Amino acid sequence: MNTVSRYLTTFAISLGVVVAVTLSAAPAPAARADVALVHPDVAYALLAEPGGVATSWSTAEWPALDMTLTVSGIGARSVGSCATGAICAYSQASQGGTKLEWTSCGSKSTAALATVGSIANARSSGTLQARQGTTVRASATAGTAATVPIAYRALITNVYC
Repeated sequence: MNTVSRYLTTFAISLGVVVAVTLSAAPAPAARADVALVHPDVAYALLAEPGGVATSWSTAEWPALDMTLTVSGIGARSVGSCATGAICAYSQASQGGTKLEWTSCGSKSTAALATVGSIANARSSGTLQARQGTTVRASATAGTAATVPIAYRALITNVYC
């Protein structure tokens, strides 16, 4: 091995050690560490809606908001129905994609979803609205679901019952 090759090899090894020591000494932000271990929809939700906790690779909960996010199975077209007594917002039309679920009524932020494609009202009475601010863009009466018109899916900010 000639002098230049030996010098470059020594330099590369030294640089690698310095980088490894630097990276191992720097603490990773907790949210970023959690985000790396979850489905991309869960990662988006945790970054978009503060206070959430990943409970598995495909779910997250926000205890203070009484809200749960569930990612549908890989390749699945539908998440299925909203649990009895709950209200739900889905990322895709016809109750498809990632689901947000609440067990109480009021104005509920949908910031944890990039888009809201449909809503479901599994309560025994009342109406659930998908809203852009305070403007109603879709509504579902008790025991029904509704698809949000394509033009409004990225604009929905909350659901209200």
